[in-house]
Amino acid sequence: MKKVIIIGSGIGGLSTAARLIAKGYDVTIFESSEYTGGKIHSFQMDNYRFDAGPSLFTLPNLVDELFYLLDENPRNYFNYKKKEVHCKYFWNDGKKLTAFSSMDKYLEEIKDKLDVPPEIMKKYLIRSQKKYELTEPIFLKKSLHKKSSYFSKDVLKALFNYSVFDINKSLNDTNKKYLKEPHLVQLYNRYATYNGSNPYETSGIMSLIQHLESHFGTWVPERGMVDISKSITNLIKSKGAKIYLNSNVDEIIVEDNQARGVVLNGKTIKSNYVVSNMDIFFTYERLLKDFDIPKRVRKSERSSSALIFYWGINKTFNELDLHNILFSDDYRHEFESIFQKGEISNDPTIYINITSKDVANDAPKDCENWFVMVNAPYDSKQKWDEVTLKLRKIIIQKINSRLQTDIEKFIHAEKVYTPQTIESKTQSYKGALYGTSSNSKLSAFLRHPNFSKQIDNLYFCGGSVHPGGGIPLCLLSAQIVSDQFKDVSNV
Repeated sequence: MKKVIIIGSGIGGLSTAARLIAKGYDVTIFESSEYTGGKIHSFQMDNYRFDAGPSLFTLPNLVDELFYLLDENPRNYFNYKKKEVHCKYFWNDGKKLTAFSSMDKYLEEIKDKLDVPPEIMKKYLIRSQKKYELTEPIFLKKSLHKKSSYFSKDVLKALFNYSVFDINKSLNDTNKKYLKEPHLVQLYNRYATYNGSNPYETSGIMSLIQHLESHFGTWVPERGMVDISKSITNLIKSKGAKIYLNSNVDEIIVEDNQARGVVLNGKTIKSNYVVSNMDIFFTYERLLKDFDIPKRVRKSERSSSALIFYWGINKTFNELDLHNILFSDDYRHEFESIFQKGEISNDPTIYINITSKDVANDAPKDCENWFVMVNAPYDSKQKWDEVTLKLRKIIIQKINSRLQTDIEKFIHAEKVYTPQTIESKTQSYKGALYGTSSNSKLSAFLRHPNFSKQIDNLYFCGGSVHPGGGIPLCLLSAQIVSDQFKDVSNV
């Protein structure tokens, strides 16, 4: 049986393992931390449980598919439910908006709260859907770095509809053109943050991101986001995958321009193939020391990071839901601060995620677990202790103003993640959550490929390579990698 070593057990590595096991390969995973899941992990603080990483779950079918490939019923491992409310939005001027999953209710809400006719929203959503449907088969499910990907009817169809992609406009300009209403423009600009980019620079094609929510819905795992990685871990272990935790790979062995295994604690471990789920920058810097870091990887702009406060709150807030956004007044200045100045503005947009709204045991009775996040620049040696103290005051003032409360007196447990913390815990270069940003016309399409052009039998998956960051794209990166392996299950 052909052997595959996977470095890292983030969602990309775990799902690659599942797909390769289904194809008949002997899979071993080496993970440097004490748990699987990468960014998808959790921790306990007092009597509160917190998902420490991704908080949004879309396209659950991509997770289910892994179980079906291995002849298992996903419901025996992993369960989730659809949210009736995608998100609640709050603005400084008192405007509020609830993004219902029901399209009729959502359109009525926009008409009632923002005086935007349903016809305008429908045209925007249809255009975004068309972008997604044209892009999915050629970008999300295939490698753009293989010539064969371009010789298809799907590519010709996309080229014929090139104008619909809005590639030559920024996301902000696209949203202003089709939505016009300022609150709505800001709401749909925020989807640039789903890949750590600036809505005033990233391409208008990124309006397709919102389609994952508006069309396919948002979902919540019954036992929290961490159950995604735990369930896949249990699945692949039951199918023979060997997973070694606290196992830091030192080097990828390359002989005759072929990946032949890894070095772990000075010991050589041979394999037929190697897949790195490690951040692509660190893969080259730490594991491929005899090879130059590709110029695009070395010089590309990093995505945004985050400053996160985890708060145990001994009160419940009925006006909030699982996902909540408190917008800034000057969105452009907020992103200029992050990407041009390397700092957080004094009026940041605040995201509040409260899993105890749906996962009852995540907080004690009449309490809530708050994941409070603001977008932040990647780490470039900012004085994060000072930044944290300053931002904490600003965030508390803003929450108090919007919710008419005194939130600090209800905080009785607290932990903070800075970009430095994120790099340390997830091995993300400079704490950038999505690897490189997509702050140019084509940058989203020019991420590092899922295979090495220099080294045979070496592959890459996860958020720092094609097609990008976030759970759905990491799952799709695994599919792209596995598609390059022959099915040997019947050999």
